Amino acid sequence: MAVRTACCVRMMGEAYRGWRGLGLVVALLAVVCGGNSVERKIYIPLNSTAPCVRLLNATHQVGCQSSKNGDTGVIHVVEQEDDLQWVLESGPHPPYMVVLEASLLRRDTMQKLKGSTRVSGIAVTFSQTGPAAGFSPDPQCPNDGFGLYTSDHGPQFAHCNHTTWNPLGSGISYEDFQFPIFLLREENETEVIKQCYREHNMPQNGSAPQYPLCAMQLSSFMYGVTNTVTCMRRNSLQSSFSLSAGVCDTIIVHNVWSSLKPINTTGTVPPEEQIVVAAARADSHSFFWNLAPGADSTVSGFVTLLAAAEALHKRNDTQDLPRNIMFVLFQGEVYDYIGSSRMVYDMEKGRFPVSLGNIHSFVELNQVALRNDSFLWVHTDPISRTNETVNATVQEVVDSLVAASQGSNVTIQEVDRSQPLPPASLQRFLRVRNIPGVVLTDHRTAYSNRYYHSVYDTADNIHMRYPEGLTKDEELKYVTDTARSLAGVATVLANSLYRLAGGKSTEEIKADPNTVTQMLYGFLKMSNNSWFQSIIRDEWRNVLEATQPQYYMTGTIKSTSREPNSPARLLLAVFANLTGAVVNLTKEECQNPDKIDDPNKELYSYTWVQGPLDGNSTSRLPFCVRSATHSHVAESPAFELDQWDSTEYSTWTESRWKEIKARIFLVPSHELEVITLVVGIAVLLVSLLTTYFINAKADILFTNTQDSDVAY
Repeated sequence: MAVRTACCVRMMGEAYRGWRGLGLVVALLAVVCGGNSVERKIYIPLNSTAPCVRLLNATHQVGCQSSKNGDTGVIHVVEQEDDLQWVLESGPHPPYMVVLEASLLRRDTMQKLKGSTRVSGIAVTFSQTGPAAGFSPDPQCPNDGFGLYTSDHGPQFAHCNHTTWNPLGSGISYEDFQFPIFLLREENETEVIKQCYREHNMPQNGSAPQYPLCAMQLSSFMYGVTNTVTCMRRNSLQSSFSLSAGVCDTIIVHNVWSSLKPINTTGTVPPEEQIVVAAARADSHSFFWNLAPGADSTVSGFVTLLAAAEALHKRNDTQDLPRNIMFVLFQGEVYDYIGSSRMVYDMEKGRFPVSLGNIHSFVELNQVALRNDSFLWVHTDPISRTNETVNATVQEVVDSLVAASQGSNVTIQEVDRSQPLPPASLQRFLRVRNIPGVVLTDHRTAYSNRYYHSVYDTADNIHMRYPEGLTKDEELKYVTDTARSLAGVATVLANSLYRLAGGKSTEEIKADPNTVTQMLYGFLKMSNNSWFQSIIRDEWRNVLEATQPQYYMTGTIKSTSREPNSPARLLLAVFANLTGAVVNLTKEECQNPDKIDDPNKELYSYTWVQGPLDGNSTSRLPFCVRSATHSHVAESPAFELDQWDSTEYSTWTESRWKEIKARIFLVPSHELEVITLVVGIAVLLVSLLTTYFINAKADILFTNTQDSDVAY
């Protein structure tokens, strides 16, 4: 593909060498490029791109968009700071489409380009390794204003006054750009663009290049504008008149939860029953749409939680513990805590089987993969700890973690008690009730993760390394150092939760490094592996990909919101496999549990999975899994309450768009375009005159000879 595309570029250039060569364009490209339409003979599509899209909240619009028919500009490659001068000042052929090196995707660079009328768009090259200095497009104070600390509650901690959690954050994800910005994901396509630039656009000794010039068109027109209030109002108007489906969508996500002792989802837990909550987030974000690998920011936490849940379920005495343990994976947390705020809201309204009053304590796993010298830091809320009862339970949680870490490769260390909580789901629970809780992280103050919420927070960022020459199945089962490290954290967590639930046994609970390494491979490297294939529902197998999974939460049409999104489907499958049991049910019984004779069936969910391959054949051995794993649909309460300008709940929406498209082509000089236009008009006029003349003299020109002979 790359060779053929490069060949097309060269032939396009040769065809444009002078206006008399125009006739060669179609002929040459038809033969060489194999196109069957005019468009395919002129344009070279860029198929491996990711756009920056528009998001809206109660007060702002952020992100990027093109004009309605796309934006076009002459390509100029910017590989270093000095190259910007040609684009911003001296280049004679504006507007320019900037091909920007990934290391220059910084706030200062973007502000210069944003403020220039000579820029029509940006295409960012992708590097397999992140910038050495780090890169985070998120703000320095993530989720500011929607956590626990506000001007009314803990103002000394509001707006990260005490601790800047993400010091490398540029905040460009929350800037509004009035031109398109795309990521070039494929190295071959990037090289074709640069080759086209070198052959046609590169200045020679400071002099301007000659036509034809290599140009790029980026299309990402967004329908949503201004803010969520405007967007939702337009949605309502269009829905009333059945004009269209709308201009934006709310972010509807799916929390995944399970419990050590099954809970009836149709009832409520008695007030006297106490539950220990273990939580982690299950979503990430980046500057580019649907590209958010979230290795440390997301995956490290929920993989550790899943490993701890599996270890606890393997014990024989957990059903007799005085307290239950509930495991929760929250989605939508990047958008001002959608998942956790919705669960709190439903708990308050009695729509969730567990109430806030049932929660004994709360342990949250945040970023835990980049530990320095084996330290795992425990963060607590200094305000709620002024309550003696809360402080006593918080200290109990801390002590249980310290005790569980004895003799392990994990060192539990509590941060200064005067330090506030980092951005975490626990903050949404503390907004409504003083719940004893802690947050576990790999950082004491500022994030250890230098690529927070970026496309570079990948498996490489958390040092997942595999020997060369391994097959995919061998990589799946190879226990990396990262897997061993996270298994150690999961072991500490499992033993601590067991003690908090009232467990008395001194036998150590151990998380399995083999399970952890398979989860890391599936959630970060390739979900389309033999293990995930065997535990997924047949109707969900399309979520398995040969590339790394993504944890970007997108807008969702409400009519489809009941069905879990792709990351939630993977989590449900893995959670059920690790904590459930195989039961002897037919496919019909498994998919319709109402038909089975089991008085406890309301406590469980049943999943008919594909199963492993049957020997060397392509057929599988499916089976039924019974587990206490469930999904919880989470949309911000602001949209249920029609409070689109809410300052209490998330109001984020995602704009719909016309099309996402990128392509390159050669553009002739303006003189040639004028000549072409004039020639076209002349041909049209000559054609009209010729048609008029022929029509006027038709009786002479088209006289029937037989009629003439008869008349004679």
